[in-house]
Amino acid sequence: MCRNIKTLFNFDPPATDEEIQAAALQFVRKLSGFNRPSKINEAAFDLAVEQVTDAARTLMLSLVTLAPPRNREVERAKAVAQSLRRFGGG
Repeated sequence: MCRNIKTLFNFDPPATDEEIQAAALQFVRKLSGFNRPSKINEAAFDLAVEQVTDAARTLMLSLVTLAPPRNREVERAKAVAQSLRRFGGG
């Protein structure tokens, strides 16, 4: 599951709230072991996603870099090429 969490810092355009929330959801899923929690755990799960989202947003707004922002398309192409090298095509 954690492979689905993408680097969000230092991109142009910056990460959206939806991307930050999706990463938080994946993180909480990984920690809890639940893809979808049972009704009895739903409130705790949802609260954790909200708190991790807030913490991640705070982190994104607090980080500083002197490096130029990365281009999403270039980084996506690099990831595809790396995957092909690692796992082969087709």
